[in-house]
Amino acid sequence: MNAATDPSAARPTGHAPALTLEVRHETVYRYDSAVSLAQHQAHLRPLDDAFQALESHSLEIDPPPTFLRDSHDAMGNAQTHFSLALPHSQLRVCATSRVRVSARFDALRTGSGPSWEPLAAGLRYVAVPPGAPRVRFEPAVEFVPPSPFVPRLPALRAYAAPSFHPGCPVAEGAVHLMQRLHADFAYESQSTQVDTPLAQVLAQRRGVCQDFAHLLIGCLRMLGLPARYVSGYLLTQPPDGGAPLLGADASHAWVQVWCPGTEGVPEEWLDLDPTNNLVPSTGHVRVAIGRDFGDVTPLRGVIRGSGGHELAVGVSTRVLEGTLAADSNRRAGAVAR
Repeated sequence: MNAATDPSAARPTGHAPALTLEVRHETVYRYDSAVSLAQHQAHLRPLDDAFQALESHSLEIDPPPTFLRDSHDAMGNAQTHFSLALPHSQLRVCATSRVRVSARFDALRTGSGPSWEPLAAGLRYVAVPPGAPRVRFEPAVEFVPPSPFVPRLPALRAYAAPSFHPGCPVAEGAVHLMQRLHADFAYESQSTQVDTPLAQVLAQRRGVCQDFAHLLIGCLRMLGLPARYVSGYLLTQPPDGGAPLLGADASHAWVQVWCPGTEGVPEEWLDLDPTNNLVPSTGHVRVAIGRDFGDVTPLRGVIRGSGGHELAVGVSTRVLEGTLAADSNRRAGAVAR
């Protein structure tokens, strides 16, 4: 095992102070002809929890919607539904958020958790005879089955196998798998579309952050391990002054793998960013979690009218205050970019 695939490289060596970040996400649709009616759903409000405090959030919609409602989906993500009932040839949606982000994985020890085999075995369906004690339901099992963007592919299991030797701790195997994926696949903007099949991405060995997240999720699920998709943002230039991170000019995507009992994973889910080969810290802002991209699309909808459209998306993330730590983003091995 070389340095680029050494799980010990994912162990943080210091403490990253919290950072206050401002994120501005603007989406503009320009339609070929007027749209007479539109219904939209947005996942643009960042999560608010113990490690990510949402200090402010605003959503500008032009033209102003005739109906707007905020709610939460089944996974706890904030969502906004809005309608436009007047003709319009352009739609602009701009979300501005101020978020205080604290490091969650400074004390991560990838070798401290349970082995992957019993963890996966404990989530398999087993018929319980009448009268037998009931088995406790584990909510994480929801993220084991395939989903629309992440089908079951035997090739994914074969690719994952070298990272999960018998008795391997689940976090250690997941980090090793992330490092291999980062080394084997090339980040290439516009090399895929939203609906590019995962099998094609696996074959062509290139893609974007959404593809890499789906690949890592698919590999883990084929081993019976829960994995979920994270949408969010990251700093273009990491606080440590290192090389610019990939995927920062639009919504970013990464993965959470279920690692109960692992030291340094405070809420059982360990974040991994295969696009940049790192364990996220204070440079990543979480917006929503789901089974795959389809659950957490930043902006989607249905319209009446228009023969086509042009789409422009711009994202900027900047530090407002806070000490820039040299170890703010934890590299999981060397980033060969």
